[in-house]
Amino acid sequence: MTRSQTRPRRQALAEILGLMGLLVAGGLLAGQGGQTLARSVGGLGGASAPMPSRPWHGSNHTPLPSRGDGMAALDHNLITAASIGDLDLVNRLLKAGASAQATDERGRTALLAAVYNRRGDVMLVLIQAGADVNRKDDEGNSPFLLAAATNQIDVVRLALSHGADLNSTDRYDGTALIAASQHGNVEIVKLLISAGVPVDRVNQLGWTALLEAIILGDGSSRYEDIVQALLDAGADANLADREGVTPSRHARERGYKTMVRMLMRARGH
Repeated sequence: MTRSQTRPRRQALAEILGLMGLLVAGGLLAGQGGQTLARSVGGLGGASAPMPSRPWHGSNHTPLPSRGDGMAALDHNLITAASIGDLDLVNRLLKAGASAQATDERGRTALLAAVYNRRGDVMLVLIQAGADVNRKDDEGNSPFLLAAATNQIDVVRLALSHGADLNSTDRYDGTALIAASQHGNVEIVKLLISAGVPVDRVNQLGWTALLEAIILGDGSSRYEDIVQALLDAGADANLADREGVTPSRHARERGYKTMVRMLMRARGH
């Protein structure tokens, strides 16, 4: 056989590896009727977790280099398996070479899909496999930010212990603390304060975490607890919004008497 008739060794090896990837994907994910999980589920399945009341934007999604059809199938099915909470399959896919950093067409990693669908046990495995807690999808949500907004405190703890960016912001340039304050997530607010998230960050609306708790809250005891926690952490009781309206004035206009007293004790006016 002549040199021109022999395929380069590297090319042959690549073709073999690609075929193995396809076979592994098919073998691992074959379900009833020979359909793969990705085909039978069709994207991200399962009921989604409650979403923040405001849409978020922005993304640091950078397309990953092509990994070949076989590996791409593994990555896609990892995201699907994570979204439906199939821990055994997630482990098998990771062992087969699926990437915890891969993203789908919406920029979502397997970890973010798990957070959207509240799959706690899966999240731990993915984080231990190197999933990025700060990677945002095309709506500006990261596992860390989304967990804070949707009151998933165990995920927030995990994110904090695995490199969560305390200054990371959402569509409105608000931190995880601002999102947690808006949604009345008291324990997460306290956790984020302890972790060192800035208390007086001002978002694109001109609101701090304190203003969000007053303006977007319902004045109930959990929002009172958040206001007190923020004030105890040194939040500026007089940092007004863009119209010059102070937290105290917002609280008075809404009839939140307990909050008004809290703010007055903190020298709010």
